[in-house]
Amino acid sequence: MNDAYARPVTGHVPVLRLGDVLLVTLQGDLHDSTAQQLQQDLAETISRTGVRGVLIDISGVEIVDSFLGRVLAEIAAQAKLLAARTVVAGMRPAVAITLVELGLTLPGLRTALSTEAGMELLTRQAPVPRPGGPRQESP
Repeated sequence: MNDAYARPVTGHVPVLRLGDVLLVTLQGDLHDSTAQQLQQDLAETISRTGVRGVLIDISGVEIVDSFLGRVLAEIAAQAKLLAARTVVAGMRPAVAITLVELGLTLPGLRTALSTEAGMELLTRQAPVPRPGGPRQESP
């Protein structure tokens, strides 16, 4: 994947790299095969590039069901194992209510009201120490 551009492929969700963050914008329904491909693409890209964060913009999603909730939680868990943080941005109030009603807690996910706030959250936090890499000390 080119570092500066999304990879729009039929059946794929575009992933855009912005510095140390991968930006994923979900629009409409996410089907099983597309969700699996997205999880695989994100894991491979995090591993290959060493990005520190994944920002998932769901402002274009009208309805979140248990499937999408599980996909988001799995992406966050995979990213965490690869030393990256995950933030979900743009959640509509109805989506938040639905998640609570479904009993989905989405462990490992941070939330932000907007994509801009999500980017700030991911870029201002101290970097995650990478196995085998040098430690970065806080000033």
